[in-house]
Amino acid sequence: MFGIFKNKSKEEKLQEKYNGLMKEWHTLSSINRSESDKKYVEAQETLEELVALQKN
Repeated sequence: MFGIFKNKSKEEKLQEKYNGLMKEWHTLSSINRSESDKKYVEAQETLEELVALQKN
């Protein structure tokens, strides 16, 4: 109940962003290949940020 007001950490925000980008990538993969590739690159950059954050 009290978790509703908890602020999300930067790590949680990056994980949500990554998950959203991967869903968009999967949807676009059958519709528009070039846009799909752009989303995949953006997701990989987000993943790299997340990994770097977890190492620190």
